[in-house]
Amino acid sequence: MYPLLDRINSPAQLRELELKELFEFATELRNFLIESVSKTGGHLSSNLGTVELTIALHYVFNTPHDQLVWDVGHQTYVHKILTGRREGMKKLRMQGGISGFPRRIESEYDAFGTAHSSTSISAALGMAVAAQLEKSEHRAIAIIGDGAMSAGMAFEALNNAGVMDANLLVILNDNDMSISRPVGALNNYFAKLMSGRFYATARRAGEKMLGVVPPMLELAKRAEEHMKGMVTPEGTLFEEFGFNYIGPIDGHDLRVLVSTLKNIKNLKGPQFLHVVTRKGAGYQVAEEDPILYHGVSKFDPEEGIVPKSSSKPAYTKVFGDWLCDMAEKDTRLIGITPAMREGSGLVKFSQKFPDRYFDVGIAEQHAVTFAAGAACNNLKPVVAIYSTFLQRAYDQLIHDVSIQNLPVLFAIDRAGLVGADGPTHAGSFDLSYLRCIPNMTVMVPSDENECRQMLFTAFNLDTPTAVRYPRGTGPGAEIQTKMTELPVGRGVIRRHGEKIAFLAFGSMLAPCLTAAEELNATVADMRFVKPLDDELVATLAADHDLLVTVEENTIMGGAGSAVMESLSDQKINTRILRLGLPDTYLDHGDHAQMLADCGLDKASIIQSVQSYLS
Repeated sequence: MYPLLDRINSPAQLRELELKELFEFATELRNFLIESVSKTGGHLSSNLGTVELTIALHYVFNTPHDQLVWDVGHQTYVHKILTGRREGMKKLRMQGGISGFPRRIESEYDAFGTAHSSTSISAALGMAVAAQLEKSEHRAIAIIGDGAMSAGMAFEALNNAGVMDANLLVILNDNDMSISRPVGALNNYFAKLMSGRFYATARRAGEKMLGVVPPMLELAKRAEEHMKGMVTPEGTLFEEFGFNYIGPIDGHDLRVLVSTLKNIKNLKGPQFLHVVTRKGAGYQVAEEDPILYHGVSKFDPEEGIVPKSSSKPAYTKVFGDWLCDMAEKDTRLIGITPAMREGSGLVKFSQKFPDRYFDVGIAEQHAVTFAAGAACNNLKPVVAIYSTFLQRAYDQLIHDVSIQNLPVLFAIDRAGLVGADGPTHAGSFDLSYLRCIPNMTVMVPSDENECRQMLFTAFNLDTPTAVRYPRGTGPGAEIQTKMTELPVGRGVIRRHGEKIAFLAFGSMLAPCLTAAEELNATVADMRFVKPLDDELVATLAADHDLLVTVEENTIMGGAGSAVMESLSDQKINTRILRLGLPDTYLDHGDHAQMLADCGLDKASIIQSVQSYLS
């Protein structure tokens, strides 16, 4: 099935192919990618869009000595296949298998771990400066998507790189056509011309000759920029940053890619190559709906993805439905997302309330301060954000929201472990980093209905609030349409027992209830991490021999630590066992199995309690 691909297990072997063989090789790679991901699940459309670009990069550059930094890292499956991990694709994102993102510990070809966006230019610049100081000819190449270019960090790096003479190549993978006009033969021609040796030599000679007359040199540079601007207007911005802009070129034309990259390889200083690709390229259904095929579960490639219905709504849908219902009641509500409309459940809201929906792009820091500014002028912002992405806006959360005590509601999705996406996407730390912030109220729903009522409660507070909920579905609780405010800082007893009391936080209520049946234990749904129900903690301590806190958050500084602090403050001396995520980064795998490995399933909870008591 794959006569060329079967021969290639490394970039060095790829470079032995003739240019004309690369076209068939790209077809084989694309077919293999579709076949492989359909069996494992993963990111598909973004990887289909970078097949030719990845081949050309490894064909032209001497990887791994020349270092590729991919941004965002979910477009690196072809890179993994070409660098000796084709067999590993059988266990992609599975426990013990390869990651869906670049990882330095996985391969020498993975120059930098990039599972969050907009870091590539900064990292590659650091590598280019290191090579320069070592007097090495090795190149550093950052491949960044147009979506990732919306983050401030990318522009900070461009601003810094443009004033250096390090050999940095930034490749803009423009896969949404959000910047460029359609690419044609003229663009490809000019890109080859501007990246060629003759153009570069003439440019250097002109700089040397006109250097003795600075005003003339500046005039010549401006003339060059305007000339490029007439052909490629979008390049003017990057020229102003100090880069030599080349492009846009067709990212699926291997001849143009290879020849242009070969030319750029001989250029010195910061270079910027603009490449236009199509998400899902070569697989019609993915081209037609690249969002649906962005992250996929297992599917039949011949049939395509067939949507599955579930009797239990995901927490994301619970949030999306509440947001629309709340917006009907209060016109002050606005919804904000940092480029996660689909993932955060905002599609329906964006359609029903387009004037009150704001997608700020991949710019988490801006999203939080934007919300703070809106809150200053009597709006009620709801920021829908993943736990792991909120980490990027921690300073803004403290300085711009909390210190000013502004009524911003953070709907925090993907709290706790996230299975196949691994440690970079896990929401392992939010309880720890949120509860130490003054003015912040932190709620943890244990089921779908509690999530809806907590969102309503949080929205009605005139202070910073956070409701954190896990990925996927809950236990299947009946959702009440009527919205009712919960008493702030108050937990509830879900089961009465003897001697042992479970203090369950959020998603851990369900396994605690099943474990309690066997242990005849009391179970409290704590609901609030901050303010904690000190009165309930004291009552449980007085009536039981052992308190067991259970949370899907790192045990360091989390909800269990809050309970210990409460006991200490109330001068209560009792035995306490804390269960939660360990003080380490957990690799990707099956979510249920990961919980069991962390001691957070029914059997493990029972075993931990019995072991402690013995």
